[in-house]
This record gives sequence, C-alpha cells and structure tokens, in this order.
Amino acid sequence: MIKSVKKAMDILCAFEPDRPVMGVQELSDQLDLPKSTLHHLLATLAKRGFIENNERGQYSLGSRIIERTQAVRLNVELRDRAAPLLRSLADACRLSVYLAALDGMQSIYIYAVETPHRLRARTAVGDRVPLHCTSLGKAMLAFLAPEEIERIVATIGLERFTDNTIVDPTRLKEELGRVRQLGYAVDRQEHELGVGCVGAPIFSHRRAVVAACSVSGTPQAIADDSVERLASLVMNTGEEISTRLGYLRPRGQSVVRLGGATSL
Repeated sequence: MIKSVKKAMDILCAFEPDRPVMGVQELSDQLDLPKSTLHHLLATLAKRGFIENNERGQYSLGSRIIERTQAVRLNVELRDRAAPLLRSLADACRLSVYLAALDGMQSIYIYAVETPHRLRARTAVGDRVPLHCTSLGKAMLAFLAPEEIERIVATIGLERFTDNTIVDPTRLKEELGRVRQLGYAVDRQEHELGVGCVGAPIFSHRRAVVAACSVSGTPQAIADDSVERLASLVMNTGEEISTRLGYLRPRGQSVVRLGGATSL
C-alpha cells in the first residue's frame, strides 16, 4: 500500500454530509496527521480539483469529485440499460460482446458477455484501452470533434500493439472518415493478434458519443464476408442503447445502413 495515496484518500473520506467543511486543525485531529503533511496533501488535491479552499482557510470537496460521481452514475445507467440488449446480441451472433465507455482520452470496458471460449487474455471489465486500436475505440473516436481527435492523438500518441495497429495520423484520419460514413468500425487484429472486432457508437441524450458496443471473435469469425452482417447487428444494438439513453436523431438524419452514405 502506498502511504501517501492512502492518506490522500483518508482526507477525501473525512468529509461527510454533516461535516462538509473542515479546517486543517480539525482534519489533523481526526486523521492523526501532522499539519505539515496535511498542507502538502491538501495543496496537491486542490491543484487537481478534488479539494477546494475557501477564503477562511477551510477545505471542502471540490468539483472534480462531482464530475467523477456523475461519470460513475452514467456508466452504471449505461450498463444497466444496455445489458439485456447486449445479451441478445451475443445470442444472435454467438460471439463475445463488449461495452466500453468513453473516459477522458481512453475507453474503459464496463460490461462483457463472454463466449465459453474466451479469446481475450487481458481485456476485461475495468480495463482501459487507447481509442485508436480497437473497434470500440475507433467507433467513439470517429464521432468526436476534429479538434478533440487531434488533441487526443497529440497527447496520448498512437502506440503500436501489433503490426496491424494504425500508428500514422493520416491513416487514422482516413480510417475514422470511413467509420463515420459506414457507422461502424472494424478491428483487424490491431490490439491483439488472433482477435477481430466490429464496433458501433452509442450516443447520449445530448447527441454526444459516450460509449460503443462490439462483437469479438477470431479473424475467421470477423472475415470480410461476415463483417456486414455483424455490423448490422452491432449498429442496431448501438442505436437501441442510444435510444434508451434518450438520444434523438436530428430531424432529416437517418441511421447509417450498410452501403449508405448518411452518418449518424
């Protein structure tokens, strides 16, 4: 256990509904920590937005805590509303099905329906993966604002996981253009060798991409002659999950269908 992290978490947990604001002395007495140590920890937490300091030198939980709470609530709501649809998708395609949420500049897996012969050795609920190397990630990345895509690529980079990973920004831009046109993304062993995936975006009531769902199998199962059938199933599932989240398509705009040129 990392002691400094534990102390920081103890500070956050010290604030209660009946004790939302405290001074350094009160925190020191409650947590049995020297004031000098507290000052350093509070300054770090404040800089990250997890703690706020008022004009009287007292502390309270910061707005960053509220943001993370809202993110957790959204993921729980998303998972609960999507779960029955994802189970139906798994039954229909007989492949593993995954749900990932957009979390900052990465995707986080929040639900999975595994086949008896699970392919993935690493990816599981709770794992985080870059956006450029999976069908889930590309399905989300494609529907972000261009400046946000550029910021993510500039900040995170394009790490190579296999020989098939797209690591060239120009190629990635072209790939995301195809995803927007078709309405789905394909992972051809770009994150893990021996694993292929087809993913589609999920939108919130604010018409913002917040997640994606996918089917995953062997390269043979995600072969070119089966991609369109799987993509249709995945897109329909993504559309229904979006609807359950309150997403309403702009008037006059239809969902992408295979062979069409209309984007979501």
